[in-house]
Amino acid sequence: MTKQVAYKTSYINNRRYLGNKYKLLPFISGVVQQEKLIFDSILDIFAGTGAVSSAFTDKCIITNDIMYSNYICNYAWFAAEPYDPEKILEYIVRYNEKKKCGPNYMTKNFADTYFSKKDCAKIGYIRGDIERNYKKGNLNARERAILITSLLYAMDKIAKTCGHYDAYRKGVEFDASLELLVPLAEVNNNPNNLCYNCDSNELIKTVSADLVYIDPPYNSRQYCDAYHLLENVARWEKPEVFGEARKMDRSSLKSKYCTNEATSAFEDLIENINAKYILLSYNNMAEKGNDRSNAKISDEDIMRILSKKGTVKVFSEDYKAFSTGKSDIKDNAERLFLCICF
Repeated sequence: MTKQVAYKTSYINNRRYLGNKYKLLPFISGVVQQEKLIFDSILDIFAGTGAVSSAFTDKCIITNDIMYSNYICNYAWFAAEPYDPEKILEYIVRYNEKKKCGPNYMTKNFADTYFSKKDCAKIGYIRGDIERNYKKGNLNARERAILITSLLYAMDKIAKTCGHYDAYRKGVEFDASLELLVPLAEVNNNPNNLCYNCDSNELIKTVSADLVYIDPPYNSRQYCDAYHLLENVARWEKPEVFGEARKMDRSSLKSKYCTNEATSAFEDLIENINAKYILLSYNNMAEKGNDRSNAKISDEDIMRILSKKGTVKVFSEDYKAFSTGKSDIKDNAERLFLCICF
């Protein structure tokens, strides 16, 4: 790039996400160090935003998430494929300087809901341009993922929601405009890193790691419902949307861990793990909240299932539970169940 340009940067934690473990990384890393776990590879099988994986970049990282929007972000941050930072900067500067964008899929379906019509036009233009350049061979898969990640983070920052996309805030002023930041992703990650977009219970039958970290959904809140719009833009298949929240068909993304099948799904997952250590994050919501907030797997079942795999230790740290504001949930703790496998 010949001219000097001003730009802002972002990192992996600059995204709102239910259950994000970024603030709990000292707790998680502390347990790993305290217990002197020796491992060269980690499988983060419900990776979400990839926050926990980001604490172990000195290891071989394997991420997985059934949501494509999470997979693409994890590919941006952790994939083994190198990328050209200057190229990323040039694209982002061009996107931020773009002033007029015509009507598109986003304006047709989302104008003046989560975003203004103007920002919808820009989102649609940018996402389409990323895909066109990828198909032309101007971007490799990692560069495509980084640009999509930059777009998703930028959308999330200005969306008129309460942190997720189950509904948008009506009658509010669209006082912020879309601005893409440059993700500070490592150019050369561990060459053995892998990123998957699979059902966790199926993937675990084909992959292994020294340490398997498990952070499944805890309750009935489906992540594909909360983040349907980001998933829609990440996939860019332009499906029909419906209802006031403008959701697409998400039936293939529903998780058993949010239903009454959670315990049996968890037991199947644990039985198929090939690892030295299993580290499970699971809070102690039990029946403290409303029906949607209550944990789907009991402590008794967790201990019963893990104990068949190895020796189990439990660690706890206080935290503030997610609440819609209708309940005041006290004495909540995030727990780590460490299973040292037989």
